[in-house]
Amino acid sequence: MQISQDSVVSLNYTMFDEQGNLIDKNHDPIVYLHGGYDNILPAVEAALEGQTVGKTISVSMESDDAFGQIDPSLIHEEDVGLFPPDLEVGMMFETRDPETGEAAQFRVTAIDAGLVTVDGNHPLAGMKLRFEAEILAVRPATEEEIAHGHVHGEHGHHHDD
Repeated sequence: MQISQDSVVSLNYTMFDEQGNLIDKNHDPIVYLHGGYDNILPAVEAALEGQTVGKTISVSMESDDAFGQIDPSLIHEEDVGLFPPDLEVGMMFETRDPETGEAAQFRVTAIDAGLVTVDGNHPLAGMKLRFEAEILAVRPATEEEIAHGHVHGEHGHHHDD
């Protein structure tokens, strides 16, 4: 079966930076619903279109096609007193916009002279990436998966009934 609109695709992947250094690799197969549901990077989804089990793809992406450019407005300095005493670079925090209630995640990137630098950009923002994947399985999605816009079952999304 070829990967097409409303296919459920299972794959293994590795991701590399511009210098060829390994950035990420899955441990369990990832399973996603193919066809514009924003479950995988659009450039990767386009490369997977029409492929079959056993095939491999390699996609090189500019930052705009991967995790976007760095947005300087998402980098802030805050007083260290606003954070827990065990604060370390790399820690993640979630905040809510008081006006919209929308959640945002920030990563601590520096602690210096009583100030903490937090960054709300994706950790891979601004980077050129190469994504390699091996297709493990392809099946038609169920009507429920299509309606919900994601995969159910093993390695997929679970709903509490």
